[in-house]
Formats: sequence, C-alpha cells, structure tokens
Amino acid sequence: MDRLKRFLSDNNVYYNENKKASEFTTFRIGGECFAVYPKDEAELIKTVSFCKEFGIKYIVLGCGSNVLFSDKGYNGAVIMTQSLNAVEVNDGVIKAGCGATLISVCKAALDNGLSGIEFAYGIPGSVGGAVFMNAGAYGGEMKDIVIKVKAYSASDGKIVEFNTEKCGFGYRESVFSGGGYIILSAEMKLTRVEKTEIKAVMDDLLGRRKSKQPLNYPSAGSVFKRYPGRYTGQMIEEAGLKGYTIGGAQVSEKHAGFIINVGGATADDVIKLIDHIKEVIKDREGIDIETEVRVIE
Repeated sequence: MDRLKRFLSDNNVYYNENKKASEFTTFRIGGECFAVYPKDEAELIKTVSFCKEFGIKYIVLGCGSNVLFSDKGYNGAVIMTQSLNAVEVNDGVIKAGCGATLISVCKAALDNGLSGIEFAYGIPGSVGGAVFMNAGAYGGEMKDIVIKVKAYSASDGKIVEFNTEKCGFGYRESVFSGGGYIILSAEMKLTRVEKTEIKAVMDDLLGRRKSKQPLNYPSAGSVFKRYPGRYTGQMIEEAGLKGYTIGGAQVSEKHAGFIINVGGATADDVIKLIDHIKEVIKDREGIDIETEVRVIE
C-alpha cells in the first residue's frame, strides 16, 4: 500500500490507513481498512484508476449499510464517497451524487413538492448504493424513478451514461452489481404533488419502520432477499428463530428478517447465524434463501 499512499499524498487525497470498518458500517462490525476519502468525482476516478493499474484491491462504498466486513479487515482500499453528495433539483428531476444519502434526497424532494421517492425515506443508504442494488421498500424501487446514471468504467477508463433500460434493474440487482462500473451520480424523475401529501406519506412510512424494525440496534437492514411468493422474515419467524443468538449476533425479536448486533458481534458470529438460518429454512421449507447483505473480505 506504500505506492498508493505516495500517490494519494502527491494528489492531496485524504486517507486513513488504520480505519476500522466497525466505525463506518451500520453493522458496527469489521477490522482495519485503508480508507480513502476523495472529495470529488475527479479524485474518485483517479484513485480507482490507480488501484486498477497497479493491481490494488479496492471497493467503493457509500454509507456502509448493506455490507458485512471481515473481522480481519480488508486488504485493499475502501474508497468512501461521502463527499460526492451534491443534490440538485431542476424541473421535476433530482440529480444526486453517489454519496448523497437517501434521506437528504427525500428531504430535497419534499422541499420541492416532488413525489416518488418517499419509499426510500428512512433507508440508511446512499444514492450510489441504492442504484447499485435497486433498493426498494413499501412497493417502490429505484428502477421506478431513475432515468439516468453516470458511471465510470474502470476497465477502459471511460465515463458512461445509462438510461433506465440499460441499468438492467432487477430484484435487488442492476448492471452495476457485476462490479464493472463505479456509479458517480443518478438522475431521478419525480412527480409534482402537494407537500402536505408527500410529508404525510413520509411520516407514515417512517412510523412503520420504527414500529416494525429494530432501529435501536446496529444492523445491515434486511439480511435475506425475498423468496418468490414468500416473505423470508415470516419463514424465519415461523421456524422459531426470533431471538436466536450466536455470540453478539441475534435474529431480531422485532423483525425476523434482521440480524442485529446486540453488542460485540463479530463478522464470524453473523456468518454462522446466517448459515444456521439457511439450514433451518432448507430443512423446513425445502428451499434455499439468498442473502442481500454483501460480505466483504
């Protein structure tokens, strides 16, 4: 990593070579990482290009809300996008940088009387992460509102624009999930509605989240993808796994689709708990459930 440190220092890109993943992930789990904080798109692209050229392992991360880092940390660069957080509103379209939080975009939509992204209010993620996995909740998904995505192709060094169709949105996936592109920004087309109506929907959805989800504990959100025709959390609850604990990781007693860090949980605790849940559901239902959370090693 000495070569990367020299490059970053020469280009005035801030970094922290001893940052713990437990400090920047919503799970509050993970060992030491080499964290890089580009202040704009140019620095982000320069850093990714350098890592690519010299074979340095890297990952680009927003809010760290859908990931589980290894207890051993990450032997590469974790490139954080928090500074790429500009939000612009123009004629019913919101353009947001990849590091903008979904909450900030929802608030900008409300301030401008724009409806369509209320479903994302309360999701603790970034725009880049939400587009990457086609985040959704309460009947809405990013694919419903995204009209353009600007991304950097690390393989050929080009900046590419994608319309909705080319984004390849599916259930919790997109063309970006393959890892070939770095999302830089996204444009979302919304509909003009009275602010009071938008506020009412946002308040309602946030209230539902607070009543049904274990927001008072660190977690990575819903751990498992929805099985076709079934609610995975309901299957886990019916299997009697609510409250099941391994180390500091526990199946939430409030929502069985969540694994929470009740204190001192390790990545190994979470992975063992995930594997146990999968085995139980396989034995009971005869089906294989898939994880939504990305494990970073």
